[in-house]
Amino acid sequence: MSPSIDFDKVWLQSLSCDSITARSIEATVLRIDKLHPVISGNKWFKLKYHLEDAVGKGFETIASFGGAYSNHLSATAFACKEAGLKSIGIIRGERMIELSHTLQQAEADGMQLIFVTRNDFKDIENIKMRFAQPNWYWVNTGGYSPLGAKGASEIFNWIDETYTHILCATGTGTMMAGLIKAAKDHQTIIGINSMKNETLINDVKNLLDEDELRKRYSLLHDYHFGGFAKHPPALIDFMKKLWKEHQLPTDIIYTSKLLFAVFDLIKKDHFPKKSKLMIIHSGGLQGNLSLPINTLPF
Repeated sequence: MSPSIDFDKVWLQSLSCDSITARSIEATVLRIDKLHPVISGNKWFKLKYHLEDAVGKGFETIASFGGAYSNHLSATAFACKEAGLKSIGIIRGERMIELSHTLQQAEADGMQLIFVTRNDFKDIENIKMRFAQPNWYWVNTGGYSPLGAKGASEIFNWIDETYTHILCATGTGTMMAGLIKAAKDHQTIIGINSMKNETLINDVKNLLDEDELRKRYSLLHDYHFGGFAKHPPALIDFMKKLWKEHQLPTDIIYTSKLLFAVFDLIKKDHFPKKSKLMIIHSGGLQGNLSLPINTLPF
């Protein structure tokens, strides 16, 4: 049984403000975060071909990796439960007294959690040798693989060739690679790096073939707000303002930084006049559950 994904819930949300209007720019948010309450945003796209491959090859268990706030792991747990598969989550860091909301969700959906030290987590191949069982199908962090990028390329089903720039947040670079694969030659893919990792572009390139490597794309590193999952007051204030002015909910890890970058780049005339922007809302709102109650108005 496959998860019930409702593609009819995907919609396009237009953004408008003085800086956008003054430059005759169109800015649209692709709300794939509405696909599913747990397997939201890009998570389903990056998982679907892994699930299909695992079932087709007769595996009984999917094992993957992530941190305490990994949307990927909670999505994997739910998707496996729906597909009749068992799931294993290899978690970076020691088990905490109280699990994060994300890991609580994953565990409630049947995922067995295995905690490893941060140092051990750096050697994924060693982890596989230590814990692997014959019926385990391994999925990399964030679904990073050619199969993950293949699935992510299908996000382009909602993006026509009139869009000049497609922008997305990046973690592992899987979604960005998928968007590059599907883009037309005249379109530019822009990734907004959510962490201090300026070598991430190499991971993106490793999922592209020679023709795709020649397409138009860039990865920007100036909008991580101090590092992965960092959310200083300035970012929280921006999220509140974004909700007040556009009724657009974002998460503290990925989409808030993406939208901040979009508005900043527009003000800095990064895009030519009359550009048409598509901004991918990749979901992950459950990451906000780590904030104190009532921090955000949504």
